[in-house]
Parts: sequence; structure tokens; C-alpha cells
Amino acid sequence: MEPTAWPGIFREGRDFYTVNRVPGVRVYGEVLRSVGAVEYRLWDPWRSKLASLLAKGAPRDLFGEVRRVLYLGGAHGTTVSHLSDLWPEGEIFVVEKSPTAFAPLLAVARRRTNLLPLLADAQLPERYLADVGEVDLVYQDVAQRNQAAIFIENARATLRPAGRGVLMLKVRSITQRRPAAAIVREARAELGRGGCTVDHEVPLAPFSREHVALLVHR
Repeated sequence: MEPTAWPGIFREGRDFYTVNRVPGVRVYGEVLRSVGAVEYRLWDPWRSKLASLLAKGAPRDLFGEVRRVLYLGGAHGTTVSHLSDLWPEGEIFVVEKSPTAFAPLLAVARRRTNLLPLLADAQLPERYLADVGEVDLVYQDVAQRNQAAIFIENARATLRPAGRGVLMLKVRSITQRRPAAAIVREARAELGRGGCTVDHEVPLAPFSREHVALLVHR
């Protein structure tokens, strides 16, 4: 098991791993590997878009100095559980609006005290701003037509100056008719008008053919 350029992320061959902060416990059926006294969890790029971003060659400073995170679209907790591994001393606020998805997310958070789940709509950050405060990173993975607008509103409300963001843009949630490249260009332009600078654009194919990762900063 070898460390990577991203702190807290390890590699064996083509596979990525994080140190399991809850030894012996799987979150989504992932493979567990023990090396000496340390247990690692396989981070599957076919199950997690953030892992697919790593596999496609994310910049080394992807996370930077991160202590507080706002995660929009936590779903069942697959990806956010690996962020919990990365920042055991951090605070990760996880917004999910579906009660069906929130129940398993809450179960994951009971074992991982740095996860702070919020049953809320990411389109209404004013409803959880008082709980979240200022964060170092905004990560968004929601399937809405107005994905860029949602990101901008949350960044304005919570992201510290010079803070970072990752928008997992699902192009086919915006429209089925127009070319993906045009949708990405429009999202980049909207982010720019909203005060966010796009540093990197990374298509996530073949792991997720409908998604493009936009890495930004304020």
C-alpha cells in the first residue's frame, strides 16, 4: 500500500484506498484490506465520482487545507464516508433532501462523528447556514437542472475567501437535447458570473459518462 500525492489516500496498483476510521465496518460493501495493524477501504471509482476524479488525474492540491466541508447531495453516504476517513478531526456537513436516502446516511453518521447530516434542500442554503457557518470546501453532487446556480448560492453563503469547490456537473439532468460541451460551457460561464473561477474541467468517462467535474475557487 503506497501513499499518493493526495494526503490520506493510498494506492495499490490501480486501486485507491482510505484508512478505515471504523475498522471492520463496511459502508457500501466495499473491500477491506489489512496491512499490518491498519485497515484500508477500497474507494471504487465506479461507485464514487470523487474516486473517478482521482483516477482521471485530479490536481495534487485538490483538497488543500480542509477542516470544514459542506457536502451537497450526500445520498447514502458512499463518497462522504471516504471523506470522513480523510479528515477524522474535521467537520463535514452533509445535506440530503430525500428522507429515503437520509436514513442510511444517518446510520453511517452514527459511527462517524465527523459527519453532520442535515435533512434539507440544497436550493435553500439559508435554512442551514446557521448550522454550517464558513467552510473550506463545497462539494456538490445533485441531479438538478439548476446545478450551477445551487453551487453559487451555497458558495456565497458558506465558502471562505479563497476556498475551493468541486461541482460534479450531471449534464443530462440539465437537458437531454443539447450537446454536453455547450452545457459545460454555460455552467462555467454561470460560475464565473457568480464569483467562482474554474481551475480545472475533468470529464469522468468511462466511470461516469454523464458527469464532468468542475474544480473552482473563490
